[in-house]
This record gives sequence, C-alpha cells and structure tokens, in this order.
Amino acid sequence: MAHGQMSHLEIPADDPARARKFYEGVFGWETSEMEQYPNYFLFSFGEIGRAGGAIGVRNESTGPQLRLYISVDSIDATLPKVTALGGKIVEPKTDIPGQGWYAVIDDTEGNQLGLYENLPSDS
Repeated sequence: MAHGQMSHLEIPADDPARARKFYEGVFGWETSEMEQYPNYFLFSFGEIGRAGGAIGVRNESTGPQLRLYISVDSIDATLPKVTALGGKIVEPKTDIPGQGWYAVIDDTEGNQLGLYENLPSDS
C-alpha cells in the first residue's frame, strides 16, 4: 500500500447489531467479529482500483463534516433499502453533470454517508 493511501475505516455505532444489519442489507457487506477485540466487527468492500476525493469550502462546495461516498449500482434501488433498514435520506438523488449522481444518507447510528452512481458506460 502506498504512503498516503487510506487503509481502514471505522464506523461508530451505538448498536453494532443494528449497524451490521444496515450495512449488510444496504451494501451487501459481510461483517465478522474480531475475536481479539470484542464488539469490533470487520468488513471488506473488496478491491479498489483507484479512489480519490476532494477538498472544498465547508457548507459551500462540501458538506459540514467529513463524508465518505460509497459507490452503488443504482441510487434509485438503494434509497428504499436505506429507509427500510432504519436510515434516513438527507439529500435526494442529485445530478452531477457529465459524471453521474449522488445522494446523502444517515445510517442507523447517525453517521452521514454519500452514495455515488456513475453514468452508464457506452460499452
């Protein structure tokens, strides 16, 4: 892994069972408890070919806090899962001209996440 590359993400949860159910149901993540650390559940979202981010002006070109975006095949198909599993839609599906769409949600624990859907490829 290269210097400066993000390597691990921790999601705070008041109710880990509820949070696991949310992430497994919305994104299909598999979670497992790390025996050495009670109430610490590992997950993997697979290989990442390339990832990046942006720095912007708080509450102007970015949101008010650090926000992780998770790629989804379809925001339209994902948002109903979010609400069915106890999450909230903070910002509805919004167009990013020439790139795709995003939406913002709160998980069951009050953590804010972005969803991102690419434009379909021409191939």
